[in-house]
Amino acid sequence: MPELISGEAFSALFREFDSSAWRWEAQGTYNQPDEVEPWQRWRDGVPVLQDLDWLRPWLDEIQAATESGKVFQRVRMLTEPLTEYLRWQMEVTPANLAAGEEIWLLTQAAASRLGLPEHDFWIFDRMKVAVLHYGAQGLIGAEIVTEPATVARYEQWRKIACVEAVSYEDFVKT
Repeated sequence: MPELISGEAFSALFREFDSSAWRWEAQGTYNQPDEVEPWQRWRDGVPVLQDLDWLRPWLDEIQAATESGKVFQRVRMLTEPLTEYLRWQMEVTPANLAAGEEIWLLTQAAASRLGLPEHDFWIFDRMKVAVLHYGAQGLIGAEIVTEPATVARYEQWRKIACVEAVSYEDFVKT
């Protein structure tokens, strides 16, 4: 297992980048402990956008960063059919957009056809990659990659995903 960072060291990545943070999100379900209760409330019929206290610190961080000129973007791979988790996330997405994050969507079939990876990662300033490692209880940590050839491979995947993905707004119109 490679060396992983987590906790404050991982959180610091989102405060220390200079201009751009981009994520490839490829899992149909994430078992994040902080999402268990809000996801259950959604299952119980509580409207997502009226129940965002659990997400507020992240939304505030995105808003502060984007207001200072930084860019937060992600492409989310969608399973076919959508998992229950992804249906919930699709309802959460407008809050991320309102905070300034840009979110695009790509079907699992398209991701597979394009040779995109099955693991999640963040690219910071096109110079540092955080490869995310998950376990049964959610995120274990991130492997930090700065070796130029490896970062270039991740950058290529980013470019491919961005060309093929559809904006959240366009997706929900169809």
